Amino acid sequence: MITIDRTSCEPLWSQGHADLLTRLAAGEFSNGFPGEARLRQDYGVSRHTVREALRRIREAGLVSSGRGRSSEVMATSIEQPLGSIYSLFHEIEAQGMSQESVVLACALAIEPEAATRLDRAPESELFALERVRLADSEPLAHDCVWLPGEIGTPLLHTDFSRTSLYDELERRQIPRPDGGRERITATNLSPDRAEHLRVAPGTAALVVERTGLWHGQPIECRRTIVRADRFTLLMSFTSKGYDIHGHAE
Repeated sequence: MITIDRTSCEPLWSQGHADLLTRLAAGEFSNGFPGEARLRQDYGVSRHTVREALRRIREAGLVSSGRGRSSEVMATSIEQPLGSIYSLFHEIEAQGMSQESVVLACALAIEPEAATRLDRAPESELFALERVRLADSEPLAHDCVWLPGEIGTPLLHTDFSRTSLYDELERRQIPRPDGGRERITATNLSPDRAEHLRVAPGTAALVVERTGLWHGQPIECRRTIVRADRFTLLMSFTSKGYDIHGHAE
């Protein structure tokens, strides 16, 4: 039995809630989250106490449950500060998760919309890289990036399953974005995107459209569709207003 301090002014449900948070953070429930009966036995408390602790765990999105099925620990969310050029590869690894990608395409292609955003003629040949990004082996995002053909051609035979695009550009001394702009909108996943991300069609997601600049000129066009349950955007504020902060690659 896990010790609960019944002489404490802190409610029993709050003590249980705090202990569950600690155990979740330590990865103790990677093989399955215990049910109410097991938790009542572990903590030596009533059903009402356990349910109150679990209610707050579920409301925080840490555990998912439903009628007729066992509770499941939800995948860890990636927290992304706004306001900087960032690499999703490094953001994942910085939060202690393993990063890998399933490469769906890496080729020269014609994409008129991307070419226009890159200030190129619509029929221009572009380097196109399409990946499903994974964090701890769980799909996080569907990522498409286009570069001008002359920039991306040297990358055609690169294994992008475990490397960052920006790292490869830097390693080969190819210009990489030093600034840019992003547009973030909400969407519901189409059946094909939902299949890539292993969720149900219609699941909420964020669309991040980036135009990466180098010395003020567009050299990167990117569209990333990221699972809303695994991605959080951060912005801080003070009495003087919002302070957009970032984490550089």
